[in-house]
Amino acid sequence: MVADTSAAPNTAKPDPAPPAGGRPSRRSAPWVAMYHSVSECPDDPYNVTVTPARLDRQLAWLSGRGLRGVSVRELLAARARGAARGLVGLTFDDGYDDFVTHALPVLHRWDFTATVFVLPGRLGGENAWEATGPRKPLLDVDGIRRAAAAGMEIASHGLVHVDLTRATDEELHAETNDSRHRLAGITGGDIAGFCYPYGYLDERATAAVRRAGYRYACAITPGPAGSGDFALPRIHVGQADTSLRLELKRRLALAHGRALESA
Repeated sequence: MVADTSAAPNTAKPDPAPPAGGRPSRRSAPWVAMYHSVSECPDDPYNVTVTPARLDRQLAWLSGRGLRGVSVRELLAARARGAARGLVGLTFDDGYDDFVTHALPVLHRWDFTATVFVLPGRLGGENAWEATGPRKPLLDVDGIRRAAAAGMEIASHGLVHVDLTRATDEELHAETNDSRHRLAGITGGDIAGFCYPYGYLDERATAAVRRAGYRYACAITPGPAGSGDFALPRIHVGQADTSLRLELKRRLALAHGRALESA
């Protein structure tokens, strides 16, 4: 028995085009999906793992709806041009080593790109911030460079994955500023994006991200009033998300503000 299909139901239709001469409708606003690890991992207490086969079916579903997965950097650039319709942001948190070995081939198969939020303070280490569950290796310098060379956006998840709302001023500076500079040294390019560990943020954290020179930051839910692109909301996508659940999550993203309003 096949548990999922690679395309949306026949009744599903693309989002309507924006009204001529007016502000694009809310339904046409792009949204951002949040992934983590891509591997065969039956022991997953945090529901942060999808298998390569499931990821392939999920990306096939997007493609079947006439949607294309892109990095957040590309999504925001398209939004600024008024050309974001049909795009979906794809993000992978924590910088797991399996991004290069398992996620990257699937993304290439569908000609999609994505943003990888990595931890330059744990290069080649493991997910030690998780109290339980399996230990998973993280990207090292070579893995980060391979992802960047493959057309993926490299962005910061802080240095070592700490709650920024509880960090000291010194820690907050290191997690935002130092991590950006370390990643720029590894990739040789600009680091535009940041992702708040655990999705936790407050006005102090968003201010530190702005000062560090990032141009956007990803969260889970919308941040404090006025956060704008420094608290971009996302929708979690996991192993259980078949085509029906993906469609429901897409609609919830648009209905509850977890989509990016066109500028």
